Amino acid sequence: MLRPVRVIQDTSTPKQDPLPSSAFSRLKLPPALLANLDALGYREMTPIQAESLPIALKGADLVAQAKTGSGKTAAFAIPLLQRLDLKEKGDAVAQALVLCPTRELCIQVSQELRKLARYLGNVKIVPLYGGQVMALQKTALQNGAHVLVGTPGRIQDHLNRETLSLGSIRTLVLDEADRMLDMGFLGDITDIISVTPAGRQTLMYSATFPEDIRVLSDRFQRQPVHVKIESDPGSPDIDQKFIICGKEAKLEGMAFQLSNLKPKSAIVFCNTKVAAKEAFQYLHDLSFGVAALHGDMEQRDREHILMRFRHGSCRVLVATDVAARGLDIEDLTAVINLEVPHDMETYVHRIGRTGRAGAAGYAITLALATEQHKFEAANAFLGFEVPVENLEWADKDSLRPLTADQTTLCVSAGRKDKLRAGDILGALTGAAKEGKDGKGEAGLDGKAVGKIDVMDYETYVSVERKSAKRAFARLSENKIKGTRYKVRILE
Repeated sequence: MLRPVRVIQDTSTPKQDPLPSSAFSRLKLPPALLANLDALGYREMTPIQAESLPIALKGADLVAQAKTGSGKTAAFAIPLLQRLDLKEKGDAVAQALVLCPTRELCIQVSQELRKLARYLGNVKIVPLYGGQVMALQKTALQNGAHVLVGTPGRIQDHLNRETLSLGSIRTLVLDEADRMLDMGFLGDITDIISVTPAGRQTLMYSATFPEDIRVLSDRFQRQPVHVKIESDPGSPDIDQKFIICGKEAKLEGMAFQLSNLKPKSAIVFCNTKVAAKEAFQYLHDLSFGVAALHGDMEQRDREHILMRFRHGSCRVLVATDVAARGLDIEDLTAVINLEVPHDMETYVHRIGRTGRAGAAGYAITLALATEQHKFEAANAFLGFEVPVENLEWADKDSLRPLTADQTTLCVSAGRKDKLRAGDILGALTGAAKEGKDGKGEAGLDGKAVGKIDVMDYETYVSVERKSAKRAFARLSENKIKGTRYKVRILE
């Protein structure tokens, strides 16, 4: 049975001075971990961290309700890392398993875990998800893994092939548990949990708490504590607006809103794949820096598009809710709903991706005049009245497409090839091999190089668009750590 729910109101309003009660330093954590948290900018706990960390650090099972972007990864990563025993004899043994609904979330969680685990030294974290070559994953597992981060389908696949053992799992995390159940993973999850030790700690994180979650908790958790963080849908940092327009004018209205707002980055949400494809094509034809994300895409293409968006190589991402579930995009300026969502929880989930950490955000919903009842439902759900305006038309010649000033390059090598971000930076900015005149070609200015993300088998780097061809030549024509790798410009 679940213990009484502790409900905490999260207004998402940043505090100028961290309160002692919400400081990470109040937790009984190793000095090395606290120093690493401080270096990563983790000084004050979010509501979900403040409520769940003391419980999880004591070893208790937990059911935590919190929205995406609330800091839940650190909330389960810190106790998970604390329970690892790196002194065990032999190769690294899988001691923790994090189950995620999507490949994208697996990648994000793995990256965050690696950052948080720096204080421990050589912690082996292996992501396992569909779309990767099974043989590469098998090799990674044979080399040892302390922490596994995977989708239920791929973990089950490894169990069936007997390439994975979960007999030493100490901590099991179900991230976005409600989403995994919605995707039909209940059977896989049940099978996976059944082959883990009975004495493990089980932590569940979910945005909602449907009956299936309760049944799963009753079956596999031991006296779990239930913590619920109530998000404030009326965050003062989000400027919300409903704009009335005709069905035939929505695409043009979307383009004008983006042109007027000039957001650093924006997501256009659509209710269907068909609408997403139409919106993408419309913006693309107007020369917007846009990419689309929907269920019909190959996994590799999805990963490349998300990396381009995070790197600023495209300003606008057109997506369906299913495709965008689990994404945690930093510095998202605006959200535009091309259509009114089917329910208000989806609406709040969409707009909650902007206006974070004190930054201003914009949420605009294009609606039909006949959808007045949906405005009333939204106001009742939010607890205040969202402004409603009619679409105002401007001279079409005044429309200014949002273009990206960055380009992302993909190098066909990564962490497994012992590649580091510094190697890529050096290859771009250092002097090239001397030519016939005895002089080496000067490298790029360091300011022209943006984000560098080193994955297991690929590395992504963003550079100023005007320097893209030069960067491509330096990375593809010169050796990096003694090896020449294939390079692609992602467009």
